[in-house]
Amino acid sequence: MFIGEFEHNIDDKGRLIMPAKFREELGNEFVVTKGLDGCLFVYTLKEWSNIEEKMHEKPMTTREARKFMRFFFAGAANCEVDKQGRILLPQNLRDHAGLTKEVVLAGVSSRIEIWSKDKWNDSNAYSEDEMDEIAENMADLGIFI
Repeated sequence: MFIGEFEHNIDDKGRLIMPAKFREELGNEFVVTKGLDGCLFVYTLKEWSNIEEKMHEKPMTTREARKFMRFFFAGAANCEVDKQGRILLPQNLRDHAGLTKEVVLAGVSSRIEIWSKDKWNDSNAYSEDEMDEIAENMADLGIFI
């Protein structure tokens, strides 16, 4: 499980330090793809395989399924950690997430999300009332006790 929030910078070549805490769980090779809400999703190879299996069960006659699979799989890239603990993010993925310099890596249970710092701050600017309402809706889904 991935938890925690880390701030790092992308260098001019598109390299980003992957926090040691995340590297332990990810291993040396993993998948980075276009995520939702304007970020990138990072998955272990095992989790990626699970997602692939679930997506193959979806009917290809559904336009939404085809579009999502193109978005999710065509934008994906295998990444490896170098000796300095960095990964090279392909340009198309950096463009998708608007990653230029300052980024936030967030552990979100089964995946890591990579955000531009500005988008992260904007996306997580909830009032206490908003979060209470979200929590109530999650409880209705059986997520909280």
